[in-house]
Amino acid sequence: MPESKALSMLGLARRAGKLSMGHDMALQSVAKKKAKMIVFTSDSSKRLVKEFEVFTKKHNPDIPVYIIKPTIDEIHFSLGYRAGVMTVDDDNFCKRIISLLTQEEMIYGN
Repeated sequence: MPESKALSMLGLARRAGKLSMGHDMALQSVAKKKAKMIVFTSDSSKRLVKEFEVFTKKHNPDIPVYIIKPTIDEIHFSLGYRAGVMTVDDDNFCKRIISLLTQEEMIYGN
């Protein structure tokens, strides 16, 4: 997959410290109500998605959840960290990333 603006924006959010990547960091972000959106890669396990669904309903049910087309390996290549789940912890980054994901048709479901 060629480098996309959405993945570049995720990388910028990571460098700004506004991206929580990986299972434990993402759960912690949801629990502390810092997460503005949850992003799963296309090859994340159904168990992982279900775990976050249950946890999110309990702690912060208003967070939007997106499953994007890039795989864990593509995220690793673009962001330098291997993760199947991440949270965006800033409103402005969240809005821009959602806009770019929609424009680039990288979202499977919402």
